[in-house]
Amino acid sequence: MALTRNFRETLVAKIQRDPRFHQAMFTEAINAYLSGDTGTGKAMLRDLVNATIGFEGLALATKKPSKSLHRMLAPRGNPNTENFFDIVNALQKKTRVTLRVTARSS
Repeated sequence: MALTRNFRETLVAKIQRDPRFHQAMFTEAINAYLSGDTGTGKAMLRDLVNATIGFEGLALATKKPSKSLHRMLAPRGNPNTENFFDIVNALQKKTRVTLRVTARSS
């Protein structure tokens, strides 16, 4: 199901004005990605990029073409590990959110 423009605008506004929401969304995006739900993780990262650094800013930060970054985070995109962590690193720097991985036993 495609998201409506109003929903996207509302989400971007919430990310921009609420640091705790932004941090929680960033955390959930990475958790989704690392748990195998890459589609959700990429969608959330795409929304975070749009609401914070923008794809042109991300291109400057990662030294990768904006069009390539769009493709990597598209539903059928498949960023390699280096590109994925370049994106995450650029978002962390821009938003001043530092993510930390912790392990737990299941």
